[in-house]
Amino acid sequence: MTRHFEPLDYAIFIGYAILILGVGLWVSRDKKGKQKNAEDYFLAGRSLPWWAIGASLIAANISAEQFIGMSGSGFALGLAIASYEWMAALTLIIVGKYFLPIFIEKGLYTIPEFIEKRFSTNLKTILAVFWIGLYIFVNLSSVLYLGALALETIMGIPMIYGVLALAIFAAAYSLYGGLSAVAWTDVIQVVFLILGGVVTTYLALNTVSGGEGIIAGFKTIYQTAPDRFAMILDKSNPEYKNLPGIGVLVGGLWIANLYYWGFNQYIIQRTLAAKSLKESQKGILFAAFLKLLIPVIVVIPGIAAYVIVNNPELLSSLGDIGQQNLPNVGQSDKAYPWLLQLLPVGLKGLAFAALTAAIVSSLASMLNSTSTIFTMDIYKQYINNSAGDEKLVNIGRISAAIALIIASITAPLLGGIDQAFQFIQEYTGVVSPGILAVFLLGLFWKKTTNRAAIIGALASIPIAMYFKVAPKGWSTNSLFVDLPWMDQMGYTAVLTIIIIVSTSLLQHKGQNDKKGIPISKQLFKTNPLFNIGSFTIMIILVAIYAVFWK
Repeated sequence: MTRHFEPLDYAIFIGYAILILGVGLWVSRDKKGKQKNAEDYFLAGRSLPWWAIGASLIAANISAEQFIGMSGSGFALGLAIASYEWMAALTLIIVGKYFLPIFIEKGLYTIPEFIEKRFSTNLKTILAVFWIGLYIFVNLSSVLYLGALALETIMGIPMIYGVLALAIFAAAYSLYGGLSAVAWTDVIQVVFLILGGVVTTYLALNTVSGGEGIIAGFKTIYQTAPDRFAMILDKSNPEYKNLPGIGVLVGGLWIANLYYWGFNQYIIQRTLAAKSLKESQKGILFAAFLKLLIPVIVVIPGIAAYVIVNNPELLSSLGDIGQQNLPNVGQSDKAYPWLLQLLPVGLKGLAFAALTAAIVSSLASMLNSTSTIFTMDIYKQYINNSAGDEKLVNIGRISAAIALIIASITAPLLGGIDQAFQFIQEYTGVVSPGILAVFLLGLFWKKTTNRAAIIGALASIPIAMYFKVAPKGWSTNSLFVDLPWMDQMGYTAVLTIIIIVSTSLLQHKGQNDKKGIPISKQLFKTNPLFNIGSFTIMIILVAIYAVFWK
């Protein structure tokens, strides 16, 4: 049974779906007399302009995790969760200035390929297998689950059918067209994503203010729930273990962000597909500015939903629709889907299209990157190293389809998780510190050896688990420590770096490794546009944290 969707809503949503499929298939077509080669399929022929790169970065990043998961965290704990987005803007600048010049100079297809060039094939394979597993069982599965949860809440579609519908939609154009189809449709997806998000934010704030507009609505939620606007939580806050105070700015969040934006295949693949380094850096800067906007359209609605749900007078004014599927403690991820139910006819279809755009674009990106890593780092390396372009493209499509099938089976098993965004970050954080340590030292410390990198990567897992899980019967006051998971990430990264550095020095007695990367100031030189944009973003961030510190 559909829930309050009118013909106009269906028309808008169907129009969106036809537009995305049409553009995706049109971009995917083989040009006359030219068949897709591996570079065309996996890296869009290295032809993407800056605005397509920036839009595609955001579309790949913003998914159900943000619209539903981050809104749920906004409902549960408030604006502090926005640090993920605002600190990401600063991280993007670092990636653009210091990581991209090396990656693009080496002409990479995949991030594991860098590991092979800097360290060894064995370490590359270890990380390639890890990433494939992570993308399938954490990223793809969680996006499918949260997207299907939205379909179930808004339209009454059973979970399993929602998972299948989203999977088929994403596969319809991305499997055939590769990164070109994904990136160019992402430009359209971002327009829907931001427009729909702005509409939902407006509705939520206008409802809170009793129809007096968004400024009045923002003042109302700020005055009604001031505790939801503290960016830096103190230890008395029940959510401190998720966002541990000043540690958010100087601790483990840097590990999560640098890993995600700098060494995550389905993110960095867009920048590797740029026309040039300068074009790629402009795309990064564009994405960083868009990142400043994201909390407005995903976190503020969650806070507004919290104020509405806890105000009986406001809640009763919404009528019967407002009483259905109410978010609450333990079910905070229902906040955004619940708000969508309240939109008027037409706008509901637009906002739902925006949410679907966020979900489908991320699915398509993850599928493309999963197939890229499998094809280039596993299949070509170990199964058929003489495979031609046509074979590689076909294997890419087949591996993406298999990954999607596995994720579709896994997705419904994630039911019952509250604040899914936090859950995803926490469990990805078990492995990301070790990988980040390997990459950072591999990039910037020429003495790092292959043996040390392998030992460090493998040792990081038990270190992370030591911080994370104390065996039953053990007191956390004895051998084990009880730390917020974000702090756990920071300590794991530091200890892994110590292991890698120590092992490297013991192995080579302080000599540079033969595969060490030569670094020069000229390599990291950026143009005035990038520098001015970067300083502008940093000033905006300082202002935000100064206003909403506590």
